[in-house]
Amino acid sequence: MRDFERKLLLLAMGTLAGLAVTVSPASAAEAAAPDRERDAHFEYHTVLGPFDPSAKSLEAWIPLPRDDANQKVTGLSVDTPAEHEIVMQTSNGNRLVHLEASAPLPASIPVTITFNVMRHEEAADKTAAERNLPEPKGGSFAAVLGPDRLVPVTGRIEQVSSDLGDNGASAYQQARIIYEYVTEVMKYDKSGTGWGRGDALYACDVRRGNCTDFHSLFIALARARGIPARFTIGFPLGKHGGDQIPGYHCWAEFYAGGVWVPVDASEAWKHPALHNYYFGHLDADRVAFTMGRDLELKPHQHGEPINFLIYPYVEVDGAPLAKSAVKTSFSYSDFDGASASH
Repeated sequence: MRDFERKLLLLAMGTLAGLAVTVSPASAAEAAAPDRERDAHFEYHTVLGPFDPSAKSLEAWIPLPRDDANQKVTGLSVDTPAEHEIVMQTSNGNRLVHLEASAPLPASIPVTITFNVMRHEEAADKTAAERNLPEPKGGSFAAVLGPDRLVPVTGRIEQVSSDLGDNGASAYQQARIIYEYVTEVMKYDKSGTGWGRGDALYACDVRRGNCTDFHSLFIALARARGIPARFTIGFPLGKHGGDQIPGYHCWAEFYAGGVWVPVDASEAWKHPALHNYYFGHLDADRVAFTMGRDLELKPHQHGEPINFLIYPYVEVDGAPLAKSAVKTSFSYSDFDGASASH
């Protein structure tokens, strides 16, 4: 029996003792390191354009941070010379800035979004999650049970998921087996081409990529077993004090025992001592923006559904603007939310 097969068998039996993923005494300090709360001032800056001088119309959609039980957003401001409005997306709770312009278009359009955010650690109710309840079959869960364009739930994905075994265990136990598989076989590696699209088949076959690839594979394998799973994307908060942010970060959740359970498989791969922590917890070192894949943006997007939305999406005369014509930068600084609230 291969080492990983033995690990899966032990997991299926509910026996974690002796596994490589157990946090050792030497790593206890690192395991205690995740931030439970972060208060930050965030700046999202973009310049749209240049545009074709003959263009007649422009529309743009830029994501805004979520305001929910895990993060509180205050002082949200959108600074741009373009006509704009804040619009809610009905299917996933996302909110966006929608911009419009008509001929003659300016050479470019700057947009600066600023806000303060108080982010809390996410921790699943493990007692509830471990209950072996019937999983949802459809209705409001249909979108998180079925496929996305790059996240299939049949064919090779279904076979790999089935090969992991123990379909009779609770959803929580099955998700833990999938988590072990993903963090065992995947490598955080952004070399070459194909990574970063959240292509579950690519991740399944090539076994490397970034956070989108890790979590697309996790979501696909979970959904193939009838376990609801969903995707959230935002930005990481790095060292205390403040810094520039080089790019996005994403994570996943699965539904078990009547509750949503967070998972960050790529951070677990990067920080082995926190392997157990990132199954059921998310640290506060992040800001959530949008949820879901294959997004159809309102109002009246013309192009194909968006794979995921974290950078601006722009249409000129109804056609998508090249990504090279959109410049972005992101930064944060510490913010004393407790003092500011008084």
